Amino acid sequence: MSKRQYVDLHIIQTVPPANLNRDDQGNPKEARFGGVRRARVSSQAWKRATRRAFDDKLPDADHSTRTKRIAGQLTERIESRTGVEAEAAARIAGALLEPLGIKAGKKAGDTAYLLFFGYRQLDDIVDLIADEAKTLAGLDDEQLKAATKDLPVADRLKSGHPMGVALFGRMVADIPSLNVDAATQVAHAISTHPVEIESDYYTAVDDENEADESGAGMIGNVGFNAATLYRYATVGVHQLADNLGSVDAALEAVGRFAEAFALSMPTGHINSFAHRTRPSLVAVVVRDDQPVNLVSAFERPIRDADGIAAASAARLAREYQRSSQQWGDTPAHVAVSHAFDNDSDFTAAFGANQPFARLLSGLNEALAASWKTN
Repeated sequence: MSKRQYVDLHIIQTVPPANLNRDDQGNPKEARFGGVRRARVSSQAWKRATRRAFDDKLPDADHSTRTKRIAGQLTERIESRTGVEAEAAARIAGALLEPLGIKAGKKAGDTAYLLFFGYRQLDDIVDLIADEAKTLAGLDDEQLKAATKDLPVADRLKSGHPMGVALFGRMVADIPSLNVDAATQVAHAISTHPVEIESDYYTAVDDENEADESGAGMIGNVGFNAATLYRYATVGVHQLADNLGSVDAALEAVGRFAEAFALSMPTGHINSFAHRTRPSLVAVVVRDDQPVNLVSAFERPIRDADGIAAASAARLAREYQRSSQQWGDTPAHVAVSHAFDNDSDFTAAFGANQPFARLLSGLNEALAASWKTN
């Protein structure tokens, strides 16, 4: 498609003491930015949380999964749909997948790497053999291989992508034909201010201790921090429409992604910290030139002890105005939803405050109008 359009999402969110995303030492991830240490949550962690939140709002058949167990998933569907026994279903699944050239993993039945695909795509593969499954089950391995080698299995994985795969893409290094260019990019979330890792030393008492017994049944420690985070993601609407084969489906997926990204939360140590919060500010900017991450707003760290979130949101708004004026930006649509009393800074940059649901519906209306006139 000739039209190019990007939906940028900018979020300010405060998280209490937590360990959302661990490094190899078990401590919260960090990054050095603007000369100071910052809290960091990797893009991979927030993408997974977003994918799960995204799928929660879709019918089961439209879910996507990332797994090494595509053969097992396909086997289960063949068995349940056709009534052939498990062993025969596994042989048929193996024969169907073999022509793809997917490398086998160390564990029997696993692939060598994670594959990202949709459940409906597996059902489409089963459709290829559903009527002949019992006949195929009676063939020996060589006959089965010959009977299935020309079936368009690869085509089923190259088309009909679920929204999840269309958004986040798929890379199979040794089978480029199965690759799907991601329509979304997600930045590592970083704190807008300096952050130090702290350690929680904890003990657990054995509930069945005798009266004269003392001491802990278990001791340990876990690293944590607390931070106000700047989060950013962008969606290429044109790439998403290409992946899905439909502008209408792409516009629906953008709205679902915006909601899932804003309201999702990585779950590392969540039972220990109960850290789930909602954003203080969500701003959306629709651009026809290129995505723009506004993290430069926080290169000079926030040091306001009286409301870091409010100071961060105001700094973000000013950076957006500065950048827009400097580069002569003319966005197709701008909107904001926030939870601050004084909104003069945000109104000047992003327009009037809106409930989050209205921000999402307004985004859909703006995109629909833009693509309708294309």
